[in-house]
Amino acid sequence: MRALLIPLPMLCLLATACSDDAEPGEGDFALIERDPVIARALHDPLMSDPDLASRNEANAVLGFVDSDALPVFKATSREAQAARDALRLELLEGGTIPPLPQVQAGSGKAPGPMTGAAQLLAMVGAPARCAAGLTEDFALAASLPPPAAIPPLAMVMQAGGSDAQDCRIRIIRYASAAPRADVLEYHHARAVRAGLEAVRPGDSITARGTGAERLAVHVRTAPGGLTGVTLVYRAP
Repeated sequence: MRALLIPLPMLCLLATACSDDAEPGEGDFALIERDPVIARALHDPLMSDPDLASRNEANAVLGFVDSDALPVFKATSREAQAARDALRLELLEGGTIPPLPQVQAGSGKAPGPMTGAAQLLAMVGAPARCAAGLTEDFALAASLPPPAAIPPLAMVMQAGGSDAQDCRIRIIRYASAAPRADVLEYHHARAVRAGLEAVRPGDSITARGTGAERLAVHVRTAPGGLTGVTLVYRAP
């Protein structure tokens, strides 16, 4: 019987992958920087937490296939402060920041990383048929209207939308090192300054404008100390 020879590097990979310690160490982050292919094998997002996924199979908004994997980033206290300062400075350029309202009851079910397009569209009162016309394009995150703007230093994970009649939608998922309260304050201020009536149901900001205009923003604690954000905007 022919002996099965396994190269030493592969044995190291197998030993690491089978370790009971699932938390990445400093050596793991260095490995990510050196070799993203090995990083994919050791830190596949689907093997740990859907929130860590950069692929749409797990972090699905629209359900498009994407095979790219991103490293797992950590938000240090320094990065959190820098992100908070950047978004507040941007808001202060427009004058006094409107105070964040108190939490209101009856927030309903919050969107999670596996929430489908139909549920997200319902958050802004858009017809379910609009899901068929949604396309994915990161460029959509660079041309958002003022009520749906995202804060500086935010990292867009997924962007999609539609410009069809009655279905002018933008769906953005992004991560920020800024604290959740500051992110909520940012979106509340943006909505109010655009003339929308905004409220705060739980860890969310929902706003209503003229006609069909709606905004829904939900924040959650993401891995690595980041703030994960799902934003859905329906133009009037």
